[in-house]
Amino acid sequence: MNKAELVSKMAEKSELTKKEAEAALNAFMESVEEALVSGEKVQLVGFGTFETRDRAARQGRNPRNPEEVISIPASKAPVFKAGKGLKDKVNA
Repeated sequence: MNKAELVSKMAEKSELTKKEAEAALNAFMESVEEALVSGEKVQLVGFGTFETRDRAARQGRNPRNPEEVISIPASKAPVFKAGKGLKDKVNA
């Protein structure tokens, strides 16, 4: 499902127009992004948790030339961990 299909489904289920549903989805995504940038965790009980995790600096290799070692800098990665309710529905 892509964004347009998600907006259509949201509009259908919530009886909003597609424009209103898209505005709601965009507001949700922006709010989650802002929270993650500021280091906060977003928990939606029964659905899941959005958070950031630190990745340590490490050495990597170029797959084209295995002898070449490159340095990969430390970074933060956004992570989604599914909640129990979502896992149960997917596995039902």
